[in-house]
Amino acid sequence: MGTFLVSSRVSSFSRSSTRRIPATNNVSKIQVIKISTPRLPRRSLVAKLDYLNNYSSVTNTAHLHLIMEIVADRVEMHKNIGVQRDDWNHLLLTSVNMITFSAATMAGLAAVSSSGAPLLALKVSSTILYIAATGFLMIMNKIQPSQLAEEQRNAARLFKQLHGELRTRLSFGDPTESDVTEAMEKLLALDRAYPLPLLGSMLEKFPQTVEPAVWWPPQKQRYQKQERFGGKLEGNNGWDAKLEEEMKEIVMVLKKKDIAEYLRLSKKVLNLNKILAVSGPLLTGLAALGSVNASWPVMLGVIGGALAGVVNTLEHGGQVGMVFELYRATTGFFKLMEESIELNINEQDPNKRENGELFEIKVALQLGRSISELREFAAALDEENGCEEFASKLF
Repeated sequence: MGTFLVSSRVSSFSRSSTRRIPATNNVSKIQVIKISTPRLPRRSLVAKLDYLNNYSSVTNTAHLHLIMEIVADRVEMHKNIGVQRDDWNHLLLTSVNMITFSAATMAGLAAVSSSGAPLLALKVSSTILYIAATGFLMIMNKIQPSQLAEEQRNAARLFKQLHGELRTRLSFGDPTESDVTEAMEKLLALDRAYPLPLLGSMLEKFPQTVEPAVWWPPQKQRYQKQERFGGKLEGNNGWDAKLEEEMKEIVMVLKKKDIAEYLRLSKKVLNLNKILAVSGPLLTGLAALGSVNASWPVMLGVIGGALAGVVNTLEHGGQVGMVFELYRATTGFFKLMEESIELNINEQDPNKRENGELFEIKVALQLGRSISELREFAAALDEENGCEEFASKLF
């Protein structure tokens, strides 16, 4: 009986539990609100920009190192060729003088010799030697070996100077593309100013007009980094009205005194070299004609040969062509200083100029003066409105 009651209760409970109880959901729906927040730059993009900047800096550094290697090679090339052409001058001078004096001696012996085979041999030998001397002299006077050697010495010095500039620029770090372009332009300008080959591109040794040597590209003012020389440059980048006036006075003296004087000397040396270059072959040619004939033209063969030896020694032994090139290069040095100073003082933005203090030191040392001497010199010019002293104390 008890078992029946328990089972009935359990069955009634199970039936009641299976009934569905209706229910309503009174909970309101939650609305999702979208909040807009600024998007931070992705780390991959920042890393990419850093990579590009580093790649550009490394590439420019590699380019400058490559240009430095080429410049160093140019230094050795011009140095070696300069030594070679200096040897040409000494060897050709000695050889031509020996040929000329030998021909003059033979012409003199022919004048006192008896007729016959010995007389004819001396005349023919003298004539041949004079013709050979004339040909050698024409070649020497055309190429001017002493001037060629001086050109190569100047080129080696200027390429070495460019190598030092590039090394200094690399020491500051972070080179730009404009630094690479400027270095390439300077290298190519030096190649044009001092060519290596003789045929086709050799500089004119007897120009119609004398002009300063130009071995630099057209100068362009570049933005000077504030930290380029260490530390932040404040104010007017080292410039003031007094320094500008000082530089203007220096430019005036460079134009009126230094450049004008060395151009005048260059013209004088060039005219002397032209006279000597014509006189040497002319004398040996006349001596060749005199050595062929008998009686008094023999004197022309002897005296002409002696004079030709003197003229040749004066021209090539005295290295007149080298002196002309030295004056021409010195004039170019002053012209470069003039352009550099004018480029800075004509620039209105001080931050685009070279630092004034450093520029003053550079100008003073290039002129062979101390800073105090340069300032005293400029002050004297301002007071006297003229000065007999040259700006440079080096030349």
